[in-house]
This record gives sequence, structure tokens and C-alpha cells, in this order.
Amino acid sequence: MSLEISLLTEQDIPGAVECIQRAFEGDPYFLWVFDDQAKFSKKRNVASLHARCQWGINNALFYVAKQPIPAPEEDDNDEDMAVTEDQSKNQDQQKTKKRAVSSSSSRVVGVSMWLPPHPASELESWHSYFQSWILSFRQMLCNIRFLGRGGLNLKRYWIWKECQERAQREVWTDPRGYYFCNVLAVLPGCQGKGIGRKLMDVVMRQADVEDAKCYLESSKGVPNVEIYGRMGFKTMSEMDCADGDVVCRLYCMVREPKLLN
Repeated sequence: MSLEISLLTEQDIPGAVECIQRAFEGDPYFLWVFDDQAKFSKKRNVASLHARCQWGINNALFYVAKQPIPAPEEDDNDEDMAVTEDQSKNQDQQKTKKRAVSSSSSRVVGVSMWLPPHPASELESWHSYFQSWILSFRQMLCNIRFLGRGGLNLKRYWIWKECQERAQREVWTDPRGYYFCNVLAVLPGCQGKGIGRKLMDVVMRQADVEDAKCYLESSKGVPNVEIYGRMGFKTMSEMDCADGDVVCRLYCMVREPKLLN
């Protein structure tokens, strides 16, 4: 499969949002935090993810895997009706435009978003604080526009946030910080072809050069824990987000940097 791994751009955002939505449709965490699917607003979710992607362009290592779209075959039938010279020129121009569009056309088939390491001893910068404020403001506008959070169970969201903070305090023992893989998504029809691995490798190689550790969380034990294990990740903690008897388990995994030759 011909594949291009590149940093996310504004033009890539619609494709990235669609990829994330489709990849997480059956994710245990998604189904836990959006527990009433009848109230789930896909349009509200699109707007929220769009805002997150915009934030990620400036504040994260946000990569997309893009697959070229094959150019349509041209029908050069010699038995076509005769055309004037002007019509012939116009047809040639149209064909040239089609070739230009098709040669640059591609679809997003995978997405990864990593947060760079932040040393525990360093306070949040004013730039980071301002960017977080912009994201919060955009999310507030989404709430106003769609008259709510689109079916998000707010109680469970904050349960997850509290559990996540507690787990990271326990697992993040390196004062230099961790490369945090916050999102990894591959379109359902493209999974199992090594796309996720290529998206991971881009940042894992950078982490190896910097002798830095990587971290991720997954709510799907099977098959994700085994897949990440083949990339060098080890489960350090199992985080149970409990709302009464309904529990969502997330696996907290860490990858040690590999020694470079």
C-alpha cells in the first residue's frame, strides 16, 4: 500500500475527524462515556474533534497517514463525434485539470496525536495556557451551537479525568516527562496493514533519539495490549473508571527507549 505520513494540516482535518469517528465507534471508552447512543450527536462530535485538531496542529505532534486516490481512467474513444478546434482545446484543458487534481488527491486512513514530554519540574508556559484557553473557548461555542455536549455523560467524563490523573501520577516516574500517544486511529477497512505501526514509529524513533519514554492508554485490552506490546510497550497499570457497577478499564502502557547503534 502506497502511504504518506505527514503532519496534520487544516486541509486534512475533515478526513482526520472522519477517521477518528469511524475507528472509535465500538471503542469501550467511547461507549462508556457516550452511554446513551440515542442522545449522541455526530455533528456535535465532529465540531468538537475539529476544534481538537486545530489545537493539535499548534500544540502536539499530530500525524496523518494518507493514501493516494487512483486517477480515473480516461475514455479516449476514437469513434467519438468530430469536435471543433476550440472544443478540442477545452477538452484537453479539462483533462489536464483532472490529472492535476487526481495526482494530488488522497484520503486520510490513519491518525496519531502525541503530546510532547513536559518535565514535572516545569510550570505550564503562558503559550500553552493560552492555547488551552482557546480550545476551551471553542468547545464552549460548540456547546452553545448544539445546545449541549452531544450526549456526553459528564459525570463519567470527570470520573475518567480523575482516574487518569491518578494513574499518571503513579506511572510517570521519569521527571523528564513522556511522549504521550493521546490518539491513534486507523480506518476500519485499513486496519491490520501496518498503518498504525508507521504512525507510531515516527514519534517512537524521535523518542529513542532523545532517550525518552513513551506512554499511552487503551480501553480495548484485546487486541490492543498485544499489538502495543510488539512495539515495546508494557502494561504498568490498569485503570478502572467506575460509575456504580459500570466499569471502563483502561490499560496504561509505557515504552522504554531503545538504544541506537
